[in-house]
Amino acid sequence: MIMSTTPTLEGHKITAYHGVVVGEAILGANVVRDLFAGITDIIGGRSSSYEASLSEARDTAMRELAERAAALGGNAVVGIDLDYEVVGNSMLMVSASGTSVTVEGA
Repeated sequence: MIMSTTPTLEGHKITAYHGVVVGEAILGANVVRDLFAGITDIIGGRSSSYEASLSEARDTAMRELAERAAALGGNAVVGIDLDYEVVGNSMLMVSASGTSVTVEGA
């Protein structure tokens, strides 16, 4: 599955549009992770636990996006947009949306 943030794929002709697809992932925050992230914020540096959570959520959303595009008959997704939101006080939502398409030569 070819996946791109651009509306077209250089070197590939889009032959069919199948519709908008969305993949979402919501992850809960962990009390221990929050504690260590708070300490990291105080002493400086990056919070690897939160970065790992963001990566996991993004991967899940992108995987769902690809599965839904394939279910519509597409072999590529174009125009992908990633959104990150905090839901409530302790939930992180990552949403990936794009257009399922069929391209030649994929």
